Formats: sequence, C-alpha cells, structure tokens
Amino acid sequence: MLVPVLLSGGVGSRLWPVSREAHPKQFQPLAGELSMLQETLQRTAGLDEAAPVVVCNEEHRFMVAEQLRQVGINAGALILEPAGRNTAPAVALAALQAIASDPEALLLVLPADHVIQDTAAFVAAVSKAVALAKEGRLMTFGVVPTHPETGYGYIKCGSGMGEDLYDLERFVEKPDSATASAYLESGNYLWNSGMFLFSAAAYLEELSRHAPEMLAACELAMASARQDMDFVRPDAEAFIACPADSIDYAVMEKTRLGAVVSLDCGWSDVGAWSALWDVAERDDGGNACRGDVILDNCQDSYFFSDSRLVAATGVADVVVVETADAVLVASKDKVQDVKRIVNALKEQQRPEASLHRRVYRPWGSYESLVSSDRFQVKRIVVNPGQRLSLQMHHHRAEHWIVVQGTAEVTCDDRTFMLGEDESTYIPLGTRHRLANPGKIHLEVIEVQSGTYLGEDDIVRFDDQYGRDS
Repeated sequence: MLVPVLLSGGVGSRLWPVSREAHPKQFQPLAGELSMLQETLQRTAGLDEAAPVVVCNEEHRFMVAEQLRQVGINAGALILEPAGRNTAPAVALAALQAIASDPEALLLVLPADHVIQDTAAFVAAVSKAVALAKEGRLMTFGVVPTHPETGYGYIKCGSGMGEDLYDLERFVEKPDSATASAYLESGNYLWNSGMFLFSAAAYLEELSRHAPEMLAACELAMASARQDMDFVRPDAEAFIACPADSIDYAVMEKTRLGAVVSLDCGWSDVGAWSALWDVAERDDGGNACRGDVILDNCQDSYFFSDSRLVAATGVADVVVVETADAVLVASKDKVQDVKRIVNALKEQQRPEASLHRRVYRPWGSYESLVSSDRFQVKRIVVNPGQRLSLQMHHHRAEHWIVVQGTAEVTCDDRTFMLGEDESTYIPLGTRHRLANPGKIHLEVIEVQSGTYLGEDDIVRFDDQYGRDS
C-alpha cells in the first residue's frame, strides 16, 4: 500500500509576517482556499493510498489534527518529533511506523508546504515511480526547470530507464546564475523537489548502511513510543540523541539505488513571497493581490492584505504584506532576506517573531483586540465539543460576554449555561472553565482586568489536552 508521509516541521520564516513559528505557512491558505497542508493531503486523492502519516512537532499537534478533521481525513498516525532533527530521521520514524503494520509499505514523502498546480501531472509521475520503488529503488522527483533558478538545488540525471525515468547521477547545491543557466541549457538537470517515493524497508536498509547511528536512535525512540490520544510520541531521550541530517545528505547522495522521475506540474516550494507571486493569478500589470487591495499604476508586485485595506500607487517589483500586527515592505528581488528581519525580532525578544495576534490553541483560538496596563479585551473562539482547562488566575478577573453559540461555564462549585448576549463575571482567584457543548463555534468577548495580564498567570487543575502550564 502507498502511504503518504507529510513532513510538517517547517517554520517558513521567509514568509514572515504571515508565517511564524506558532502558526507557520503549511497551516495557512496562502495559495488557495485550503491550507497548504490540506492541499497536500488532497493531492494524493487520485492514488490508491492508505491513510496518511503526518510528522510534526509537539506545538503544532492539535492544528494538524484539526486541519485533517476539517477536510474529513483520518490519519494513519500523527507522529510528534520530540525535537527537530531534519528530514532523514523524520522519515525513519514514519517508515518504522508503516512497516510495523505492512512490511511492503511504500512511502510517498511530501513536504506539507509545497504548491503543485497540475495535480493530474503529479499523480501520473507518482504512478510511474511506483513500479521502480517496488523493485527497491529510491525514487526522487525532479522538477523540470522553467528558468535558471539559483534558489533551488539540482539533480543531474543519468541514463534513461523509461518515460520520464532516469538513474540518479548526483545532487548539486544551489548554483550561481551562470551555472544555473548552463544546467538549463544542458537539459540534464532538474530541480530538487524534496519529494520521494520508496519502500519503507528499502529506506531503512539504506539508512542502516549509510547512517547506522541515526537508524539505531530512531528504532530505540519508536520501540519506546507511547500512544497519546491520536498522537504517537517517540521516546524523547532516544530521539534527541539522534544525529540531524536531511534525506539528501544521509541517504540519497550515497545510495546506489537512487532514481529520478521527471515532474512538470507547476511546482513551487513557496520559499519566499516572490514564489507566491510566481504561482498566483496576476492582473494586466503583472500584480498579484490577495485580500482587500486597491492599486493604481503598479507593476509586477505582490500585495497581501489580512485585516485592513492596502492601497498602493506608482510602485513596481515590490512585496507588501499586511497582518493585524505587522506590515512587510520589500523589494521583490530581496525577499530571501526577510529571514534577517525575523532574526532581528528574535534578538529583541519581540513576540511578533513567533506569535500572531490570533493564537491557536487545542480548543480553538484567542485574539487580543485591545490591551493596556490594567485591562485587555480578547476574542475567544471555542471549537464545537471542546473546552478550556479548569484554571484560576492570581492577578486578574474576567468578564465573559457570549456573542455566538452557547457556553457552559464552571465557576467554583457552579456550572451553568450562557446563551448569546448573556454574560458572567469570573472573580480573581476563582476556579473556572469555559466549554462549548454545541455544534457551532462558540465566540466570547473576554474583558480582563487586574495588575498582571500575562498568559503565564494560569494555574491549571485539569486539562484534557495534557498541558500542565
């Protein structure tokens, strides 16, 4: 059986301010109506595949589960990496998980944050690669280059093995402009997509040959893994001891079993804002717009509005990205440098480096609307059937006003219901809980007042999501 393995550990810092550590690009609808993770999941629908395996980190686990639920997909496993160790160990965890139930499992390894415009071409390429993967070959997908790109690694193809199938001669690093042009003219080089297809057994065998310490650590981590609700938790101590490396370096550059399938499908790894401009629909002036945007005499630019009107006049080759708490303005040919902005924010310990104004939690989300020294107003959204922890605060009291749905409120020894336009008061030091027993989202306006309003002023007594702080 073909098992899609989605790697969802990236941060996408070059797409700041939309992509941030707490809510990175794969969970956002940057190139369509669905998030990039959801698009990737649905991309495999034309294949005879098993339930997908998703590898992600601890912080994002409930976002992954919720996004799968939204598109009606049940995961075969949601594997939580105790720490980031790059792609080779992540795939090893998935391979060990898959092979335990199916010794002949084939793994289709897909980053969760790529764009593919021609899904039919992608499915056809996968189908071509399956036969060779069943014979023990480790297949990689090489994208037919459309221009001399210096931001991608390349694959040099060897002798042909069938339609769009080649021996893998070697990987090459990101080239300079002249070298990239030479690659394009030769016709022997493809972009390295970071997508793979191989049997779990073949991958683990090659990992044992070329990176035995890595395999040993992953085997130990999975041997002691525990099941937590829908999540598989590898042993943290064993996995943290695992060497970090990519599939390319750990296996594909060393194996003699590598092969390439050529792929022409409108692919992009969406590594920067200019890449979204590349794949977006554009107006007669070459501008791509998303959100509430008004333009006058602008050319070849990208505009993204998240929360308010963005207006521009007389500009060319720029990127303008607006969110509720930050605005990015960049030259389109310098967007790779956005990561330097993120590093500067981290050095200044600014929350905008990692958090949005809207913060996602296992039960839903909250968004700060107004904040001052002794009060704060938040919009809280609780998903159907979910509830917050039973908690108390030492330094603040809260007023709750229901604006949509029905709330179940616990306040010390009382539990009662609130409907729309009803409110209640939670005194300082009171044990309390907010829950949504209904079938629609519960929306509450929360007014906090007190001497300290930080998120760390929470004492949890009971939490269904396993959080203790």
